[in-house]
Amino acid sequence: MNTKKIALIILGLLLLAAIPLGIKYYRGHGEHDAAARQETYYCPMHPTYTSHRKDDSCPICGMNLVKSEDSAAAADTAEKGRVKFYRNPMNPAITSKTPMKDEMGMDYVPVYETEGEAKEVGGRAPIKMDTAKRQLIGVKTTRAAYRTLTHTVLSSGKVAYDPDLYQSISEYKEALVARQKVKDSSWPEVHERAEALIRASELRLRQAGLSEDQITELSVNGRTHSNLLLPGAKAWLYAQIYEYEIGLIKPGQELEAETPAYPGRVFRGAIKAVDSILSAETRTLRIRAEVENPDNMLKPEMYAEIKIKVTLGSRLAVPFNAVVNTGTRKLVFVDKGEKGFEPREIKTGFEGGDHIEILSGIRAGETVVTSANFLIDSEARLKSSVTE
Repeated sequence: MNTKKIALIILGLLLLAAIPLGIKYYRGHGEHDAAARQETYYCPMHPTYTSHRKDDSCPICGMNLVKSEDSAAAADTAEKGRVKFYRNPMNPAITSKTPMKDEMGMDYVPVYETEGEAKEVGGRAPIKMDTAKRQLIGVKTTRAAYRTLTHTVLSSGKVAYDPDLYQSISEYKEALVARQKVKDSSWPEVHERAEALIRASELRLRQAGLSEDQITELSVNGRTHSNLLLPGAKAWLYAQIYEYEIGLIKPGQELEAETPAYPGRVFRGAIKAVDSILSAETRTLRIRAEVENPDNMLKPEMYAEIKIKVTLGSRLAVPFNAVVNTGTRKLVFVDKGEKGFEPREIKTGFEGGDHIEILSGIRAGETVVTSANFLIDSEARLKSSVTE
């Protein structure tokens, strides 16, 4: 074998050894360069104008160019999954199984499989948001936690002028006196009539709203409750409690009353009884309270504003401004970190200061958005309308 043949063999071996290196370089650089050369950008309003430079703008309308579907398809597919269908950009109700353009020449928007996997609530889709955008729109969050809440029941009322109740109390006392007078009678019918009269009087008192304790009190003392007609050192107040709050009210609770006649003056007292019959017209329940009346300041039928503070105890709560009220449902956005913001439908209870009770929808420890949630809600609705 001469020297020339040996040199050719060595050259061939070197070429074979270089082939894998060339393939590796092409995959690392050549394909990237080829992809870069293939990227095409176009004007959304004038699709006929295209460019290979993404920082170009349309010379007709000045809009920024967007990457064409062909050049972005690979990246979108890797990130979002396969395309399920395409949606008309101007009319989301119109869809297509294949890429196409609308009557204005705009490309249909692809809808990907992974987008459909996200759970939507109330027409809101989960959205992702990077740290820079969070800071830009001022996103603030806090954790749902158990707190001691105090709810204030607000009501309108008046100083009592109730001759009917006064008359019923007087009749009840007369029935008690009559029974006492015939206690030694030998006639059973007399005792039955006396007891029947007392039972009828007690029924009228219960219908008027007096409690069993109050009726018992009437039977053992000589009070006539003349302050139902003319207030004395103490005055009776009647107030109406809305149906959804009657479960919070019970006899013995303290209350405060203010009246326009004496601005800044607070009259304090306690609830003595809660009516047993709900008003069908106003969906309210009447309470009776006895308040201090220094110098006989309160007059019959005088208007009063009532406040009753009720301690609810420890309840799961979030700040009131974390709740987005859509009119038909209430939502919060749970911060899932890198996964973005997840809409949750919740059920709420009573308000306590600047917090609101959570009955269902989120758990203690979950982080909810308290600021910029209306901007997040708008984007979530927009995404939902596009991906439906």
